[in-house]
Amino acid sequence: MVAIHRYSEWDGTQDIPALDANDVLDALSDDLMNFGDLQHALRNLMQRGMRGQQGGKMQGLRDLLHQLRQQRRERLDQFDLGGVMEDIRKQLEEILNLERNTLDERTGEPQGQQADGTDTSDMDGGEGEQGEARERQNGQQGQLGQAGQQGQAGQASDEAGEQGDAQGEQGGESEQDQFEEMLRRIAKRKRDFLERLPEDAAGQMKELQNYEFLNPEAQEQYQQLMAQLRQAMTEHFFKDVSKMVQEMSDGDMQRMKDMVQALNDMLVQKMRGQEPDFQQFMDQFGDMFGDNPPQSLDELVAQMQAQMQAMQSLMESMPSDQRSQLQSLLADKLGDPELEGELSQLALNLDYLNPGRERSPSYPFRGDEEIGLGQALDLMGEMQEIDEIERALERAQYDGDLSNIDIDKLRDLLGDESAEALDQLQQLLKTLEDAGYIRRKGEGWELTPQGMKKIGQRALGEIYQQLKKQGIGNHPIPESGRHGERQGDTKTYEFGDPFHLHMGRTIMNAVERDGPQAPVRLLPEDFEIYRSEQMTRTATVVMVDLSWSMALRGSFQAAKKVALALHNLISAQYARDTLYVIGFSAYARELKVQDLPYVRWDESVLGTNMHHALMLARRLLAKHRGATRQIIMISDGEPTAHLERGKSQFSYPPSPVTIRETLKEVKRCTQEGITINTFMLDRNYYLKEFVNQLAKINGGRVFYTTPDKLGEYILVDYVQNRRKSINAR
Repeated sequence: MVAIHRYSEWDGTQDIPALDANDVLDALSDDLMNFGDLQHALRNLMQRGMRGQQGGKMQGLRDLLHQLRQQRRERLDQFDLGGVMEDIRKQLEEILNLERNTLDERTGEPQGQQADGTDTSDMDGGEGEQGEARERQNGQQGQLGQAGQQGQAGQASDEAGEQGDAQGEQGGESEQDQFEEMLRRIAKRKRDFLERLPEDAAGQMKELQNYEFLNPEAQEQYQQLMAQLRQAMTEHFFKDVSKMVQEMSDGDMQRMKDMVQALNDMLVQKMRGQEPDFQQFMDQFGDMFGDNPPQSLDELVAQMQAQMQAMQSLMESMPSDQRSQLQSLLADKLGDPELEGELSQLALNLDYLNPGRERSPSYPFRGDEEIGLGQALDLMGEMQEIDEIERALERAQYDGDLSNIDIDKLRDLLGDESAEALDQLQQLLKTLEDAGYIRRKGEGWELTPQGMKKIGQRALGEIYQQLKKQGIGNHPIPESGRHGERQGDTKTYEFGDPFHLHMGRTIMNAVERDGPQAPVRLLPEDFEIYRSEQMTRTATVVMVDLSWSMALRGSFQAAKKVALALHNLISAQYARDTLYVIGFSAYARELKVQDLPYVRWDESVLGTNMHHALMLARRLLAKHRGATRQIIMISDGEPTAHLERGKSQFSYPPSPVTIRETLKEVKRCTQEGITINTFMLDRNYYLKEFVNQLAKINGGRVFYTTPDKLGEYILVDYVQNRRKSINAR
């Protein structure tokens, strides 16, 4: 069977594989080695995400931010808020056209002509709709007459007087004719009233509040438009009271006033430092807040402040002329001065409780899709949620705290894939902790010994992988000899060899000589033994330059990786060996292996004090007189400081005193049999001159290399030079 693999560009819709602790640790180890801060490395990993072994990519915070900002741009390019007032004007025009058509029938004027003779055939509401309205109106003539008699008190009184005048004038006319004449007079007065309406929508809505429509459909549409405006007014504060507002009766109006008054009382108590009884408030008014009521006063306040900000953002985002029209349009739409006064007080209280509130943002919508008032408010809510999630994601990039990101809102905005990515980001720490790679330390995290070992194995594996690509192999091939550790192949026994007899090969040598017989006769030349190599015990000090130039040139991370890889190699394969690590800049200090990932370069002091580092290395190696002792020095510059009366003396270019004192320490190491192998990451004139003198005194080797080759040089050199073979054949 042939396995078929299909590759495609990551687009965010592919399945995200489960997190693997080893993959996570590998993904953050480079940042950890570079910056020496586990918290910083974790934050970087959360920012950029990670690519798993199976090729899938877990989105990071940057990816989520990019998608969120893209969605904001799409909304801005799609919609035009100028359509909010246009939608209201269209609704009003349709209402007025329906009413005018009915009035025209009553006055006997031709359809499509206003009282002044102006053609209205182009007005909203086509001939079909007007015809339907006329048919409905003809079938409801009695109801219309009744509606005409049910006007406002003053209007009804005038109409009654007109009816009496008509009866007195016409005398012998029939009652039906008199009634028809009265309706025509009423219709003409209403038509004149409509013709005198202001041109702006806000003025028209205000004047029509006391108008009694003859057309029932126009009356219904007007009430629906009023409900939209009332809903928009209440949504300035409350999110889920739309149903109550749409169906508001006198009792509902009173209950609304009671609720807002009780809420103001609670806010006043809160401002005084008292503890309001929120549960009692919810027991009384909780049904007014929809299916997902707030669970605390703070949550309710936050919701109301968000609603206020959404409405204000809508106002700020509209053209200035339309903004003032909408403000006028929404004013006094609840029809109850007492309720409107309570709402004004509520706005003041909410502002007082949010003194640091920033100005509500305006959004530069530039699309051509017009939307109504209700849709515009929903859009402002969405834009506000985008802003909120964006701020939370930006904060999380810097503090690593994902708890402030609302995953449900993120799912609503960007879909399930983004919510799943955030969930996996939240699982990063738990995955590492469950695997035993990190543990709590105060308010932060630290690597466990197991995590440290894993990073060392990774560093060693990277170096061996590079060696393998170059055809060098994982290890140099050792020479074979007569003493030491037994190997897999064999050799003929010689006097003095350890008697590690290979029984099978020995017997076969006798059988091949004499043929198969019993007993088998063995001769000295038949004996064959396992080959062996002599393994020396080595004590090593790795001296790592911590000066700022190492970080500037990208060498610092490589040096730390090599030290960890070497420690891991020695721990796994050469248990009798000893490894020390010394860091040096202006001064030298011993570094514990478990602290290596956290070590940072010394950016606050100047100097490359090899003199002090060699002194400290010589003292450490003095404890291992019976072992092969060596110093591995990793640096990118010549010595620029030396120790004098316990204090570091810095000079650049290097002073003759610094060079002299450093070479004196090299000579002391040489006299004690300590080999110094130098791995230099630069080739400047002063450096070459110093290194030549060092090699001449000590006899150690010098390697000029680069950060990406440093590990290969050091590990190969270490393994090759700790094995010595004797009497090889």
